Amino acid sequence: MNSDVVNFFLEHLSVERRCSAHTIKSYSTDLKQFSLFLEEQTNSLSYTQVNPGIIRLWLVELSEKSIENRSINRKLASLRTFYKFLLQKGLIQENPLLPIRTIKTRKKLPQFLRESEMAEIKLVDEGDQNFESLRDQLILFLLYGTGMRLAELISLQKSHINLLQATLRVLGKRNKERIIPIPAFLLQLIKKYLQVCPFESPYLIVDNKGKEVYPMFVQRLVKKQLGEISTLEKLSPHVLRHTYATHLLNNGADLNAIKELLGHANLAATQVYTHNSMEKIKEIYAQAHPKA
Repeated sequence: MNSDVVNFFLEHLSVERRCSAHTIKSYSTDLKQFSLFLEEQTNSLSYTQVNPGIIRLWLVELSEKSIENRSINRKLASLRTFYKFLLQKGLIQENPLLPIRTIKTRKKLPQFLRESEMAEIKLVDEGDQNFESLRDQLILFLLYGTGMRLAELISLQKSHINLLQATLRVLGKRNKERIIPIPAFLLQLIKKYLQVCPFESPYLIVDNKGKEVYPMFVQRLVKKQLGEISTLEKLSPHVLRHTYATHLLNNGADLNAIKELLGHANLAATQVYTHNSMEKIKEIYAQAHPKA
């Protein structure tokens, strides 16, 4: 019963809501974890028999496993969407998530690399410009030069790039499409990469066999390359997205423009970068003001 309901829900996400494969996988993982909890703790109750008390027990178990509140909230969000779907389909009469509140979390400022650190990244020498070396460098600079998400990078196709207009088309969350300008240095890198890429795949970024790359491939590559220039604890593709937004803001870009470039649904999600910008202002003040 449980597996049938989940499959019905995942099909709904794919067909009707047109969610990305990455999003669907996240929902699937969260629901499998909840299903395992139901099997072990409640004698295999079905999803339709769940009440708020059982949800709270699951949250306690997650907390006891030292899972961060931010991750717990993401799992809660998955359950909210799932049970809202069950309610809409008439499979339940009451939503057990209604009395459940989101867990408070500490707001963390996005981590980013300084412009001086990004300038330390070594470019591929003319004599060493082969498919693999250009691809690895292109991954890094696509993330930094456009601010796209990891899932957006992986799904980016060659047909989404307009070399004449120096723009690329990205399909983001909730299938929201946006156009991002390509900086001159990145445009040249893309052209060089396309010249040496030996594969006919529709995807821009492919592995050494011409197949679409997987998330861990990109994550490992980014961590390795950024580890040579930064001491940040977390070096991930998303750090480059934060770096992109922070550098734009520090150099005078309008906050609303950054919102559109990042594909944020509202301005509140973008405003977090103003805190990073303020830290930059304080740093400049401390170095330049005679009374600092």
